[in-house]
Amino acid sequence: MIDLVFATNNKHKLKELSRLTGNKFHLLSLKDLNCNDDIPETADTLEGNAALKARYIWEKFGKNCFADDTGLEVEALNGRPGVYSARYAGEEQNAELNVSKVLEEMIDRKNRSARFRTVFCLIIEGREYFFEGIVNGNLISERRGNEGFGYDPIFIPDGFDQTFAQMPLALKNKISHRGQATEKLLHFLKSL
Repeated sequence: MIDLVFATNNKHKLKELSRLTGNKFHLLSLKDLNCNDDIPETADTLEGNAALKARYIWEKFGKNCFADDTGLEVEALNGRPGVYSARYAGEEQNAELNVSKVLEEMIDRKNRSARFRTVFCLIIEGREYFFEGIVNGNLISERRGNEGFGYDPIFIPDGFDQTFAQMPLALKNKISHRGQATEKLLHFLKSL
């Protein structure tokens, strides 16, 4: 079993990934490395930010690692908040304020189409690989549910009538953008 660092400080993402990966490899967090650095996310794409974070860990610690960046892309908002999803309402990264801003911008909009997109950058022995997961759906006009995090209370994936925040975590993980990207990542790791 190989050690693999997930370059995130987001405890929700770490919890989701730990459930998805099970015992397929030994998942380490930034906390396990005693890394409290604020890793810059200055790229203008999800791929770029994922790569910045993974490269930072590889260069500083020399550990096999992966990082993600995830964005909510809303059709009526020309793809916003996208790469700025975590900081959409300000640098404090307040999920409640981010959701409120999107809801406010969506008032009176007929087109409610949106998608979540996750991109992983994996670095194994210095080589980079990218994996993407996308889930399409629609935004609702008010929050529903207490599970999940971020924009989950206002996003209903296609083919379902519950928001991600109303779903049991096991179901969300099975169909989500992060779940899809993780499946691709695990499939690749098994081939090594």
